[in-house]
Amino acid sequence: MMPNSMLARISQFVNTEPEVVSLSFARMADALGNSLLIIVLPLYIARQPSPLFNLPTEFLVGLVISLYGFLFALGQPFAGAASDRTGKRKPFILAGLAVMAAATLGFTFADRYIWIILLRGLQGLGVALIIPAVLALITGATETRTRGNAMGVYSTFRMIGFATGPLMAGLLQVHFGFNAAFVVGAAFVAVAFLLVQFTVEDLPAAANPGNTHQPGQQPQHESSLIPSNSILTLMFSTIVLASSLSMMSALENEFNARLAQTAIGFGVAFSALTVSRLFVQIPIGRLSDRAGRKKLIVGGLLAMAPLTVLFGYVGTTVQLIGLRLVQGVATAGVAAPAFALAGDLAREGGEGREMSFVTMGFGLGLAIGPLVAGSLAGYLGFKVPFYVVGALSVMAAYAVWRYAEETVGPAGPVLRETAGYSATGVE
Repeated sequence: MMPNSMLARISQFVNTEPEVVSLSFARMADALGNSLLIIVLPLYIARQPSPLFNLPTEFLVGLVISLYGFLFALGQPFAGAASDRTGKRKPFILAGLAVMAAATLGFTFADRYIWIILLRGLQGLGVALIIPAVLALITGATETRTRGNAMGVYSTFRMIGFATGPLMAGLLQVHFGFNAAFVVGAAFVAVAFLLVQFTVEDLPAAANPGNTHQPGQQPQHESSLIPSNSILTLMFSTIVLASSLSMMSALENEFNARLAQTAIGFGVAFSALTVSRLFVQIPIGRLSDRAGRKKLIVGGLLAMAPLTVLFGYVGTTVQLIGLRLVQGVATAGVAAPAFALAGDLAREGGEGREMSFVTMGFGLGLAIGPLVAGSLAGYLGFKVPFYVVGALSVMAAYAVWRYAEETVGPAGPVLRETAGYSATGVE
């Protein structure tokens, strides 16, 4: 495990608390292990016997990926509420990681499509247990003045894991087979489990220095169960955002056949988006602090529309990689300012609940994108889903321009500090 002296040096280098570094490394390890499956599962599903109904492979892949996204998105509010009530975070993280590791290893024994669905569903529930508890621990371990940097460190480490996983998956699958990828993925999640177990201390909710809501105290917003139009609009924009970047995963087999490439080429292309976001998300977030949030969100969504359509016309692996790199810049223009704007607009005492609508929108988009892509491509043609999601990007841009409030610059009021969130985004 990571020695305390090394942990201290790293935390000093990145100017954040050791607990944040531990959790960030843990999430990087589990993100790497989980993202291996993004590349491997579509190929694995195509090798399995056909289910009872003779459905297109693209639809079967989209269904598996979407089930994970739906459970991951819809399970978060319940897991977060449960950890709030118990005042414990670490047990939820460990339970989620244990479920993920067991489910990932279970794919080595899955010889029917129904088992793949069940195991992927378990992974979605496992991630839903992890995310609210991790963010609550980071919030509790930091002060308001340092929390933005902590969230930036956490997000960066996660993205490194997500960028590395697909690359490793392609190499493992091509040279060593499916089971090697599943075992390595489970091993990385197990490393995350050990990191949390031995380097992270639980902080009861009542003792968290960043927690301003005391047990038994009614939040000011509790009587209002429906978020504002701005929050709902941002939720819609993150659904479209996540759909555009995830829909490609359901069409891996089709891309590989069209471009005469292997899982390695697809893995490089899939990771390219995360790599470009890794370099531009923080500068774009800082730009939104000065220039305003809305114009960057609208610009990013409008740029995503033609970029999404172009995916239906790529003819080489190099073109696919280049398009994903540019798409990463466009999605960063939406993600960081959208999370920042949601944090600006959240009502005092209800930041976590209202922010959860935006993070849940991202999870729903991860589920909807592959399902839409697999269904439309399987029944109407390969290019159709790219036109549909491109049109939705234009609709989302109009919705943000028309209905979302601005909080920064001449168009908005003075930006208020919101504990726990910064322009770098969270999840």
